[in-house]
Amino acid sequence: MTLLRPGRRDILKMAAMAPAFALPAVARAQLGAPAGKNPAHFRFTLGEAKLTILSDGYFSLPTDGTGVNADPEDVQAFLKRHFLSPEMGYSHTNHLFIELGDAKVLVDVGSGNRFMNTTGRLMDNMAEAGIDPYEVTHVIITHAHPDHIWGIRDGFDEAIIPDAQYVIGEAEHAYWTQDGLVDRVPAEDQQFVLGAVNSINVEGAEWTLASDGYEVAPGIRVIDTPGHTPGHMSVVVESGGKQLMALGDAMTHAQLSFARPGWFNGFDSDGPQTVETRMRLLDMAAADRISVLGYHFPFPGVGHVLREADGYRFLPALWQFQG
Repeated sequence: MTLLRPGRRDILKMAAMAPAFALPAVARAQLGAPAGKNPAHFRFTLGEAKLTILSDGYFSLPTDGTGVNADPEDVQAFLKRHFLSPEMGYSHTNHLFIELGDAKVLVDVGSGNRFMNTTGRLMDNMAEAGIDPYEVTHVIITHAHPDHIWGIRDGFDEAIIPDAQYVIGEAEHAYWTQDGLVDRVPAEDQQFVLGAVNSINVEGAEWTLASDGYEVAPGIRVIDTPGHTPGHMSVVVESGGKQLMALGDAMTHAQLSFARPGWFNGFDSDGPQTVETRMRLLDMAAADRISVLGYHFPFPGVGHVLREADGYRFLPALWQFQG
């Protein structure tokens, strides 16, 4: 069978059609939308670090870009078995805000109003959580895909968080800003390149180009996790002998990325490298009992990695209530 990979043109079309992508009501274990708003932030601690998960919204895409190196029938069977739609995926967008010492660090800036109309909620949800963007000291960009960086500009095309130090991987920056890239990619990819370049070149952002192990602030560092994009980076928070990794898109699915870590997606720029990176992260998280945050996992997306005989499993964290 032909393996279908949704192109960038498909995504741009789907962005305009996003309201139609609500998953249909079929006979499976799926909760419906609430009558009112759900909470869009969640707070917890890691040692001395105060952590908040903030939502930028959600989006849905066809599943034919999932597990493109596997038999499509196996992918659909896996999704059905895990009570998921075999036709449409549903991705949350979980941003990490870190308060540790004097640092207040936001990981990624979401889509703004430039991608899908079901995303772009980050700034409003920061306000609801009582987080002042003018107090953010650092913004880390895991990679320059639309749902992670296109929200960097306000309505005046200036940096939406003006007083922060911006951090991006040196390899990621070099890839998107290389001379003539927009003319060398297929036409359907050009808007993605232009969007990345416009975001990186936003007025008011001073960039720090980071390499593996760069310490953003005490207890907060970035690590190389390439594959999804050439210079993708993840964020490690360490405090009180505990660690959490914000994975970005190094793992994009709370079931598939763990149970079938050898499968990669149509949006991964280098599939085999994506798998190599994922296996390294899974092994490290399981062996060292490091908590993980998945950007596209079900909100709030934090949990643990359990090693099993034929792969791994994501275990959502057991939350503790105060008072």
